[in-house]
Amino acid sequence: MGEALDDLLDLLDVERAGEDTFRGRSRGAVAPRVFGGQVVAQALVAAGRTVPEGRAAHSLHAYFLRAGDPDAPIAYAVERIRDGRSFTNRRVVAVQHGKPIFHLSASFQAYEEGLDHQAGMPSVPGPETLLTTRESLARHADRFTVPDFAERLLEARAAVDLRYVGEPPYAAPGEPRAPRSRVWFRVDGELPDDPLLHVCLVAYVSDMTLLDPVLLAHGRGGWGVGDVVGASLDHAMWFHRPLRADAWLLYDQESPSSSAGRGLGQARIWTRDGRLAVSVVQEGVVRVPR
Repeated sequence: MGEALDDLLDLLDVERAGEDTFRGRSRGAVAPRVFGGQVVAQALVAAGRTVPEGRAAHSLHAYFLRAGDPDAPIAYAVERIRDGRSFTNRRVVAVQHGKPIFHLSASFQAYEEGLDHQAGMPSVPGPETLLTTRESLARHADRFTVPDFAERLLEARAAVDLRYVGEPPYAAPGEPRAPRSRVWFRVDGELPDDPLLHVCLVAYVSDMTLLDPVLLAHGRGGWGVGDVVGASLDHAMWFHRPLRADAWLLYDQESPSSSAGRGLGQARIWTRDGRLAVSVVQEGVVRVPR
């Protein structure tokens, strides 16, 4: 593993402070607040460490309540809602400076056989044919109006190899396009065989680009271009089939609606061999500066 991935794994390795309490570090992100994907992943790690062995995360539902302070630790309190024969439910509240900033409900299931069907995976170019994040940012460096945005974005995504199928929102602001964005991603290194770790890393990455289709629909370049401001409001994920975060995953994202200063993103994540692994939905604040 590279240094960036080591740092990310260390960030997500929340410290146990009590039987059902944990403490997580924070760090800066592209925006001057804690990255939402970090809080989702840390809370899911905390919940997972109180779950009976052999039960895998199958869904999470989360709300972002306040902006996180990157200069302060985050306390995670886990509530054991239920341990049933097949399912385990946990609720996690994240607190900073004495106030809740986030809460998450997660469900875990013991493996069982069942009916099996899925939607088909879209046909897209393979990741090896696409620009890396560094190459894409270099190509469009003249688009950014926010100082040091490209450098901060590179640092924030250093542990993730993320490649757009087609142009990202910042490539051509002012030109409305179909509200759909596809990216390939994987973490940049080989991981141990820990299912919870892989799920948590995918949750971390899932918050990076899910509102891009909202920007595309309106020809907005995004946070680095300075023509919108935004933040995640809520986040939901359903984990259908096993996956590995160190293998290529296709993130197919679209936006069916934006209104009232909010935009909705919904997505599916496929493994490279065509298995539908995850469904994701997120609503976020998307405002035009006045």
